[in-house]
Amino acid sequence: MTGLPRLDQPFVIGSVETSEGRVPQVSASWIKADYLGTFKARWGIGRMRYTVDPGLYALGRPDERSPVLATANYKMSFDRLRKALPGRNAWILVLDTKGINVWCAAGKGTFGTGELVARIASSGLERVVSHREVILPQLSAPGVAAHQVRKLSGFKAIFGPIRAEDLSAFMDGGMKATAEMRSKTFTTWERFVLIPVELVGALKAALVIAPILLILSALLGPSGFWPNVLHQGLFAVQALFTAILAGAVLTPLLLPWLPGRAFSLKSFGPALLCALLLLFLRWQNGLKAVSLLEMTAWVLVILSAAAYLSMNFTGSSTYTSLSGVKKEMRWSLPFQIGGGVVGLALWVCSMLVDQGV
Repeated sequence: MTGLPRLDQPFVIGSVETSEGRVPQVSASWIKADYLGTFKARWGIGRMRYTVDPGLYALGRPDERSPVLATANYKMSFDRLRKALPGRNAWILVLDTKGINVWCAAGKGTFGTGELVARIASSGLERVVSHREVILPQLSAPGVAAHQVRKLSGFKAIFGPIRAEDLSAFMDGGMKATAEMRSKTFTTWERFVLIPVELVGALKAALVIAPILLILSALLGPSGFWPNVLHQGLFAVQALFTAILAGAVLTPLLLPWLPGRAFSLKSFGPALLCALLLLFLRWQNGLKAVSLLEMTAWVLVILSAAAYLSMNFTGSSTYTSLSGVKKEMRWSLPFQIGGGVVGLALWVCSMLVDQGV
């Protein structure tokens, strides 16, 4: 039966015999590899390969009356679901979302009506369970038309709570969700755990940009090769990482308290504060005219880069829309690009100007 996943996946602890064959059995307990895999995925290591086989799984020892819960084949989604149901017996129907989490997959269409109906059919679910209900994550709603699922598969699609942790209470309460179960939070901790993957992407770009800054400073600076690298080059790299700190770390952490609606504008306060602190540490012994030029250059670069990185966090946010993001990009990207270009041009000029001026 092609609809059944492999039994040799590391997290599979056994199998359950069904009319469709041996269904992989999993437990609510994680092993070390699950914790390590989650940590690596958070940091963007093997993120797009962190998947499980699509198909039907058995949590505990389910029977024909046990509930069916659908999720994505992104392993973190799969793991969070089973971990939230200790002591429960249930069937887990994993859709092929190409390694994307439920919410994003619903928006992209991979967690959709067609895939759900096809997975119900390929797994032989109608012959495994006696009921005709499948519980879906609430965040899959943008991609799934419940009436079409019922029409095409005979299964009733029930949208469960937003958080997997609320599933037990939801099922025990007669498949009724409270207002709290329908509300999506975005706490400081929830924002914090999303920062690493954004930070890694920014650091990868920085590893390419930093050598270029060092080489430019070495060739264009007013002194010898190595003095230029130590004086202008290393400071340029410090400024680059300051922009990353402001845009990819501080802005997401402080998001609810920063003024403005646009993420690129929210970064202004943290970016300006970090830029001024960096420049204060560099020029605490007094300013020259050329130093003012260099200061202006790096304030512009830091503000522009931080705005771009902050805007990039919209993909991780719970309260942005596609239309809103497109609108912000249309007006903010020209300012970010222009500010960055002007800032870099001023930096080059500051190195070419006679230091005696």
